[in-house]
Amino acid sequence: MTDPASIHSEKRQVRMRIKAVTLSLVVGSLLMASKFYIYRITLSTAILSDALESIINVVASAFALGSILLAAIPPDKNHPYGHGKIEYFSAGFEGALIMLAAAGIFKTGWPRIFEPAPLPNLQEGLWLLLGASLVNLLLGLGLIRTGRKTRSLTLEADGMHVLTDVYTSVGVILGLFMVNLTGWFWMDGAVACLVGVNILYTGGVLLHQSFAGLMNASDPKLLQEICSLLDENRKEVWIDVHQLRAWTSGNLIHIDFHLILPRSFSLEEAHREAKELEKILTRHFEGAVSVLIHLDPCIEPDCPVCSRYLCGERVLPLEGQFTWTVETTTMKGWEGERLKTVKTS
Repeated sequence: MTDPASIHSEKRQVRMRIKAVTLSLVVGSLLMASKFYIYRITLSTAILSDALESIINVVASAFALGSILLAAIPPDKNHPYGHGKIEYFSAGFEGALIMLAAAGIFKTGWPRIFEPAPLPNLQEGLWLLLGASLVNLLLGLGLIRTGRKTRSLTLEADGMHVLTDVYTSVGVILGLFMVNLTGWFWMDGAVACLVGVNILYTGGVLLHQSFAGLMNASDPKLLQEICSLLDENRKEVWIDVHQLRAWTSGNLIHIDFHLILPRSFSLEEAHREAKELEKILTRHFEGAVSVLIHLDPCIEPDCPVCSRYLCGERVLPLEGQFTWTVETTTMKGWEGERLKTVKTS
């Protein structure tokens, strides 16, 4: 039976996600309009490149809102693991849009290097762009913070995109400040192209994260968090853990591993230990977790790492106990190489 507190926590996280991405959509739309206004009064290609990226930002935020709403739908008959994978498609889509924006920036900025033109109302435009950048900075940091708190790749991706927009604006401001000082109007196009290079890199990072999520790539940080939790709550009868795997789908974490228990345990005793371990993981991840534990009976090679001294099945003396780390718990069963990481008892 699902814990009511866990259900409440999950719903609260979903509400936080929806509020954050809705705010991103509204603020992004207002900032996009302001940047096009700044371009209109300055005729700066660099500012136009910033405004073009803002279009992609607004479109991506709208897509992110849709993916979060879809990911919040509970598992059903056709999708027993839920709908959270849509967030990886969203992150990949946003990464592709960022790279598309970079192509547009190169197209508009490159010709202005060789055919520079005066920039009217430049000082006024710089002040307006600075104010918009500060608002964008606060929005981006807030999205990333909320994304990490609610374990939402979509919000983190949206926040990264917003910060990329901030970096773009800062580069544009610095470049146009130099133009204002020197009168070198060719720098307007050069700044736009330099900003495009930075945007290409950010888009590539988002695409990599998207592919990694869709391929269920291992997350070392998440695995280490799980290992530390298991090691801190370790009991004498939990002889060892191996074949640990974990992956994230939306706000739900899926964990499965093998737990070695004394072979003298009855089915009821073994089930009780598994449920206790499952509760520890569920409580730590505030209910947003699915745990599958495969129970294995101990065999002779487990004796050197088993701390149960008064055991009728012991045939080998205790040599030392392993600290459960990512390296030891992700291995497939008991291996001699694991003795290299043994912890003296």
